[in-house]
Amino acid sequence: MKDGNSPNPDKVFPVHGIKTVTYVKPTVKNPNIIVGDFTYFSDKDFESHVMHHYDFNGDKLIIGKFCQIASGVSFIMNGANHQMNAVSTFPFYIMEGWNQEIPPLTEMPLKGDTVVGNDVWIGQNSTILPGVHIGDGAIIGLNSVVGGDVPPYTIVAGNPAKEIRKRFDDELTDLMLELRWWDKSIEEIDELIPLLTCSDLNAVKKTLKSLLKENIGE
Repeated sequence: MKDGNSPNPDKVFPVHGIKTVTYVKPTVKNPNIIVGDFTYFSDKDFESHVMHHYDFNGDKLIIGKFCQIASGVSFIMNGANHQMNAVSTFPFYIMEGWNQEIPPLTEMPLKGDTVVGNDVWIGQNSTILPGVHIGDGAIIGLNSVVGGDVPPYTIVAGNPAKEIRKRFDDELTDLMLELRWWDKSIEEIDELIPLLTCSDLNAVKKTLKSLLKENIGE
């Protein structure tokens, strides 16, 4: 381990001397925001970037482990959606003084939970819209507006975000999804770093096949 210290997912500032990179999990107080270990945000106050997240909707933001979230990223939750099946979209029910009860959730255009997988890189100033599911290993280009699901290990960019390309061929993608390195112990991940950072994808594929075959045999 670097400097003889074990990585600590509960440390708010994981980069020595830098206060603008934060591990998200230990900073979150809202029980409807669930974030995995070692996911970081290149800024402070992550919860202020989760917008229109009203308790009465009950929607959750769920983010996996080891995600990399750049500065300026926003998650727009279901509270941003207004009732669209009536003649006015004005949300009288959230404004003081107006005589309207909160509409039944069945009357609202709710999209469900927003879910981000593991080892996802979200580029600067991107916006994730309600109910989106982003798969493991995906990359979101900067300034993107993501309104639809993103498959694992896929690069998307633009407004609206569209697929640029797959990161790997189907075989390597399947091997990575089977490996699920982010669920392993800190010690195991540390040993896998040379493999996880290797740019020779054919060599990576060969090693993964061997590793996974060994695991099956255990």
